[in-house]
Amino acid sequence: MAERRAVPVYLSLAEAAECMSVSVKTIRRWIAVGTLPAYRCGKRAIRIKLEDLEAAPRQIPSARW
Repeated sequence: MAERRAVPVYLSLAEAAECMSVSVKTIRRWIAVGTLPAYRCGKRAIRIKLEDLEAAPRQIPSARW
């Protein structure tokens, strides 16, 4: 019997932004600086693997006095 592999889940920029509670512009910025890997599907569509999004570091804002 053939072994089944898990198919990676890809998210659109809007879906990724919603998951991370940030704007699409922020997701695009993370992609541009290399913090978040992304994949182009076709001419315009950009997709992000769910596991890459979950592994992306999130900065914790520090309290300023």
